[in-house]
Amino acid sequence: MFRFDMTKVTDDDVATSAEFRMYKEKNGGGYTNMSYTVTVYRVTGEGSGRNQELQYLDTLFTISSQEGWLVFDVTAALGKPPYTELVLHVSMETLDGHSVNLHRGGVIGRRGPEEKRPFVVGFFKSSGQKARVRRARSVGRSRNRNRQTQYSSFHGAMDVGGEFNYRGPHVCQRRSLYVSFRDLGWQDWIIAPDGYAAYYCFGECSFPLNALMNATNHAIVQTLVHLMNPQHVPKPCCAPIKLSAISVLYFDESSNVILKKYRNMVVKSCGCH
Repeated sequence: MFRFDMTKVTDDDVATSAEFRMYKEKNGGGYTNMSYTVTVYRVTGEGSGRNQELQYLDTLFTISSQEGWLVFDVTAALGKPPYTELVLHVSMETLDGHSVNLHRGGVIGRRGPEEKRPFVVGFFKSSGQKARVRRARSVGRSRNRNRQTQYSSFHGAMDVGGEFNYRGPHVCQRRSLYVSFRDLGWQDWIIAPDGYAAYYCFGECSFPLNALMNATNHAIVQTLVHLMNPQHVPKPCCAPIKLSAISVLYFDESSNVILKKYRNMVVKSCGCH
């Protein structure tokens, strides 16, 4: 379980959106080349066991080789003031439904490095329409913690590369683009290749910016400000965050055959900036 003290939020603050962030490292130990679903629930009800209920909040897909923050939309868990304690339950499963221990799945929990511990970011509006962004760290409890959920963590800047894609069609991601040098009229001086897969970035960067969207911290803040004032501050832009080179064999001005590597020609992954 993950517990967050929300009592410092006043009754004048109304939650408009919230994110739960956990850090995931690359993992092995029998879990290599695996795909997972990570699901977050809000724990409701008093006591424990049968008296508790789970409210579904959000699910993300990840793979064992990925590393970075996973960002979950937990807006529905905050509800209306007064705010007390937010209790979250996290489960991790393989795509065929087998439960995975969060620690073995690469998740960093409360006992991990401080900069990688799970936390909640909340975006609030007060009666005076002033934007307030609050951040809460998980409050650890040493007793009666479920071993499956006592560890955890993820982040929002993961290098996906475009091949592993569970995102919707309108979300910022890498798209296919083949560039033909003949179509550009360059076939007279470029010997090889005839063209190459360049790819391009396209899609929306909307709140919440999850881990697969490779969002920068600036993009996250800009998204929150956009929610407050959408007519004056736009959403972040979908753009390449990693590119690679290609080698081109061509004739120079003196008809010499030259082999040259051109940097930043192929989009490897996209993100929100």
